[in-house]
Amino acid sequence: MRNPGVRSWRCNEARGANAGRIAVDPRVKPEGDDARRECGADRQRGGDFRIAPILLKWREAGRDVKLSIIDQSPVPEGFTPADALRNTIDLARAADRLGYERYWIAEHHAIAALASPAPEVLIARVAAETEHIRIGSGGVMLPHYSPFKVAEVFSLLQALYPGRIDLGVGRAPGGTPLDTLALRRERTRAPMPDDFGQQLVELTTWLEGGFPSDHPFSKIRISPEPAAAPPVWLLGSSPWSGAAAAQLGLPYAFAHFIDQRSTRGAIEHYRANFAPARPGAHPYTILALGAVCAASDAAAERLLMSARLFRRRIRQGDLRAIPTPEEAEAELGPAPEPRGFDSGEWPRYFAGAPGRVRAGILEMAETLRVDEVMVVTIVHDHQARVRSYELLAEAFELEPRRVAARA
Repeated sequence: MRNPGVRSWRCNEARGANAGRIAVDPRVKPEGDDARRECGADRQRGGDFRIAPILLKWREAGRDVKLSIIDQSPVPEGFTPADALRNTIDLARAADRLGYERYWIAEHHAIAALASPAPEVLIARVAAETEHIRIGSGGVMLPHYSPFKVAEVFSLLQALYPGRIDLGVGRAPGGTPLDTLALRRERTRAPMPDDFGQQLVELTTWLEGGFPSDHPFSKIRISPEPAAAPPVWLLGSSPWSGAAAAQLGLPYAFAHFIDQRSTRGAIEHYRANFAPARPGAHPYTILALGAVCAASDAAAERLLMSARLFRRRIRQGDLRAIPTPEEAEAELGPAPEPRGFDSGEWPRYFAGAPGRVRAGILEMAETLRVDEVMVVTIVHDHQARVRSYELLAEAFELEPRRVAARA
């Protein structure tokens, strides 16, 4: 009998020949601390994802782009993490009413500025507070956890809220190396083995019931076993994630707001090399970017100052709460140099009046031919944040939903 440990289990036994080619090159060094602390996917350890090219015909362009939200539960200066979590619930209700497609909750650890270390807990509350919008993780940082446990948790959520749960998974630590060590149950080996590819295959196999009959895990059934498993999404901010999602036939969300250098290459590679995991499957891409809408360009740019300073502080290891625009202006100056924040083919954040933001997002979405745009908004004032999403919904002419009034 094979050892039931996932590292000794050949991936291609469960997901076909393509899955067996997940390969991580240990010689590739990590890509920087600045991306480690933000919501995202695969910046913890470098890797080489080898894949045979498979060109697929893309669907007709010109379709409507769906709009969604990624929430990092930011903690504004002068407020508490509990306030931030209440803000998340309030914003989710607004998103449900405004017609957004889905609402994903990020995972971060030991960061005073971001209040959600356990998206699966917050998903349960947010789903109970909303009626129509899909709720998901953006994402669960899978290297910290057992794939079996993650599969059980999200099967439970799917049973509670059938047809409304998304399971987004990423490879990043969601915190510092010390935080990662603290999260580990077994600490005798260092560094932790990079078996994310095997974890991902095991997770999808648990949810789809595809273990071969001679594998020990084939005797285990997820409980509760939902009628349909929640869809698994791969989140990423580098070419590795695009290649991985393509090879495993998973839908893909690229975190442009984390690292804009690889956006075009990762998305185009994913689309061109997508290998369907089942008949009729096709590539599906979400582009996650930042946006701030306000009544005028100047007002939006001023609100964005908080995010600019927050990002600079994070790079310096300063984990304080989200600063006010006044504090940001005092520290950065009234017109900070955008290089390093918005450098690249497209900015991390689109800021301005609704028409300007809509034009920028649509140009990028149409160029990359993505199916959906997911927006993160980091500002100090919660009401300004809600208003930004309201203006964006109006600009994109989202269809409002009728939802029950809540106290």
